[in-house]
Amino acid sequence: MEAPAVQTDTARQILFDRITLDALRQSLRGPLVTPGDPAYEEVRRVWNGLIDERPALIARCLGVADVVAAVNFARTRNLLLSVRGGGHNVAGKALCDDGLVVDLSLMRAVRVDPVRRIVQVQAGATLGDVDHETQAFGLAVPVGLVTATGIAGLTLHGGMGWLTRQYGLTLDNLVAVDIVTAEGHWHKASEEENADLF
Repeated sequence: MEAPAVQTDTARQILFDRITLDALRQSLRGPLVTPGDPAYEEVRRVWNGLIDERPALIARCLGVADVVAAVNFARTRNLLLSVRGGGHNVAGKALCDDGLVVDLSLMRAVRVDPVRRIVQVQAGATLGDVDHETQAFGLAVPVGLVTATGIAGLTLHGGMGWLTRQYGLTLDNLVAVDIVTAEGHWHKASEEENADLF
């Protein structure tokens, strides 16, 4: 396998040897995809077919530990980094040419607490995933209109949909978030805890 050229945040390109890439690969539960891998062409695509970015590394995260490992790898090497949630991003900011993509699209779990009327959603879930699980309990979250939209990106941008007039934006209904910062630290954020992040 030829080592991919990875771009730093200062537009300098560096090559990683097999040992460095294997160390990153071993720190992840999910797969690390590079341009030579059979899955690369499929994995690098987003919903908008006009976006044709070619990342050097795609860390397909399966949990928080994978996200922390990928962010730390990028931070300590000053790599260009992007984050992909559900993959619907129209502008293509979920991908970066020659950088590292922290791909959350495999993290799609949705857990409904019908008593508290709260839903916990992983960052790669789509609106369709959320609707599917909440509707089983006769519940709904005010989200957007397109089921292929990722819930994380939609929420961070406000989130307007059919229920907005009666229940507000998706963001208005957010109770708490788990977040990995650029420093590679995990935090829970809500109105009561780490309110500045929330």
